[in-house]
Amino acid sequence: MVPSPDARPRALLLTPLVILALLLSALVSLPGTARAAAGPITDPIPERPAASGIGLTVEEYASFPKTEPLPGPVTDPRLVRQARINYLSELPDGSGRKAVPDLNGKLYFVKDGGSPQVYLDIAATFSPAFFASRGLGQGFGFVTFDPGFKRNGRFYTVHTELASVTTAVPDFRQQAASVYHGIITEWTADDPSADTFRGTRREILRIGFAGTIHGIQQIDFNPTAGPLDRDRGLLYVAVGDGGQGVRNAEPQDLSLPHGKILRIDPRGTNSANGKYGIPARNPFTGTPGALGEIYAYGMRDPHRFSWDPAGSHRMYLGHIGQHAVESVYEVRAGDNFGWSEREGAFVYDKTAANPCDQILPLPEDDEKYGYTYPVAAYDHDPPADWNCTSDVGRAVVGGFVYRGRDLPELRGKYVFGDIVDGRLLFADTKDMRRGSKKLAQLYDLSLYDASGKRVTMRDLAGNTRVDLHFGRDAKGELYLLSKANGKIWKVTGTRKFASCDTDGSRLTHVMDGRNWAPVTPSKWRFPGREAVLAEAGVQRPGPRRPFEYAVLTAGPEQGDVRIDAEVRLDTPVEITNRDVILVFGYQSDTKFSYVHLSSDNTIYPHNGIFVVNDADRVRIDDQWNGRTGAPPAITDADWHKVRVVRCASNGEIAVYVDGSKRPLMTAVDTTLTSGRVGFGSFDNIGRLRGLKVSSP
Repeated sequence: MVPSPDARPRALLLTPLVILALLLSALVSLPGTARAAAGPITDPIPERPAASGIGLTVEEYASFPKTEPLPGPVTDPRLVRQARINYLSELPDGSGRKAVPDLNGKLYFVKDGGSPQVYLDIAATFSPAFFASRGLGQGFGFVTFDPGFKRNGRFYTVHTELASVTTAVPDFRQQAASVYHGIITEWTADDPSADTFRGTRREILRIGFAGTIHGIQQIDFNPTAGPLDRDRGLLYVAVGDGGQGVRNAEPQDLSLPHGKILRIDPRGTNSANGKYGIPARNPFTGTPGALGEIYAYGMRDPHRFSWDPAGSHRMYLGHIGQHAVESVYEVRAGDNFGWSEREGAFVYDKTAANPCDQILPLPEDDEKYGYTYPVAAYDHDPPADWNCTSDVGRAVVGGFVYRGRDLPELRGKYVFGDIVDGRLLFADTKDMRRGSKKLAQLYDLSLYDASGKRVTMRDLAGNTRVDLHFGRDAKGELYLLSKANGKIWKVTGTRKFASCDTDGSRLTHVMDGRNWAPVTPSKWRFPGREAVLAEAGVQRPGPRRPFEYAVLTAGPEQGDVRIDAEVRLDTPVEITNRDVILVFGYQSDTKFSYVHLSSDNTIYPHNGIFVVNDADRVRIDDQWNGRTGAPPAITDADWHKVRVVRCASNGEIAVYVDGSKRPLMTAVDTTLTSGRVGFGSFDNIGRLRGLKVSSP
């Protein structure tokens, strides 16, 4: 609790011993200040999202007109967007209308197959105080509709105003002077079925912020609360730290709403301002000095939250990190997520002189602090030359647990993504377990347009900065939004990556040496059921490519092809750069593709998918990020099943290891559309058995 400015402490006689005792006491009692003995962590979450083998098909749903941030001028190019749309929800009245807020000030309604129509101009209503021209979240931030909107016409909005332009006084403010205000307004429509607003409004809460970022991000009702549920009609409010938490402990201060999720009753009156109610069941209503509005705390930028429509209706929050970690939390009453003592499940050291040293391991006695840690997370994976001060360009956008009908492969999966680059991710809710100390495995989702072409959100948005957000309709189906070009796409289905038909014919029993053409025959053995590379190859003149391999000469060349085999690395496991390769699309010694299966995934030529096209091999797999690739394919001396699927028509390539239903590696490349298969290595030894080559 922060003391009021008028508080006057009693005089104390502070001897040196008393001062020392007070300092030691403070160090012991401050929450989470114990430093771990280990040094800074440069790669907090080394496990990267894995390939899922699932692709989403999308169709353009709506396109929004150009808008401008008011009042201007705009100096941040990230605010220059087509339309700063950031959410889609369906009105709870059975009309099928979807509501879409634009941060620049307009609330749109859109119906299936129709064009967006302006329902309410928030910017004009609150002009000249309305402010949207500085800070990524400023402007008309969010809208949510009362569960009884069809009957009562009530809905709620969040917008920002410049503090210097308004005479209004915030209900709460940060210790530093307020730069802008975040305001929650209740609106009551005269006719809830009308497509243009006419009615009344009243302000219910105004919060002052000392910075231009991390304001009130989302307000929403729990859609899983039934008519008799005590949560019915209670409004959840995600309030950021105003960009101040990195400098102070306000997110840990229960006397302030900043860095918290609040839960209020918009129809109640027992708040300090008398404009809303404080539910008696809130976790801190009986805590002296604490705001009864607080539901959970310790947050930097609680960006998007949602509830699972099924099961125990768990609440999930996408929380944007500061230095390194983007997190998804399961939220329960009373939770403390630790900011700014913690970033994700790591100590955040605000005192570190070098920004590279701010992420530290948890102390051994961490449990005593009672922090709640993420159930899923990913880190920023900065480039090797990152200076620790610039923005890497990562920010999580929370999504939804999918429980709809159109995407059965995603049922029970929490689908979310990254705002900046538009990457789409999911985690299985079965793996998202509080307190397990193990993060849920994340999976990448690929994307296809209406024609079946593989695309990215950057392709669809026409910009490297996507500004991705999600929406969901009343049936639970998903929508993707981009501020970059002001468009919304509906997710209409899923497809399996590299799903071409390869079942027409199968080539087997080909391990006889007469069916193989090695680069150096003396290095090979064909004892009957195996192809054995018994002696390591050596580099040859010409493009950089595998040193030694043998090509299968039996059967025709293949376009669409599935290769099934077992491989083994005979090079001792103590050697880190051991590898074998599977060749496909072989046309000549300088024109072929190959899969590199290695125990090392930290350098460019290892553990990936490559193409040699009369030039040095080029890496083409989706998993390589400049520093690491897919998890090591082979780390021991055992036999491993490997399947490679290559679809010539669209260039999709998938590699599966040990019977996994999800590919270890994926790529899209149409350089070589047909050719033969083979097996080999760079400078190691190994063997192949059980080869089956299937094609249409």
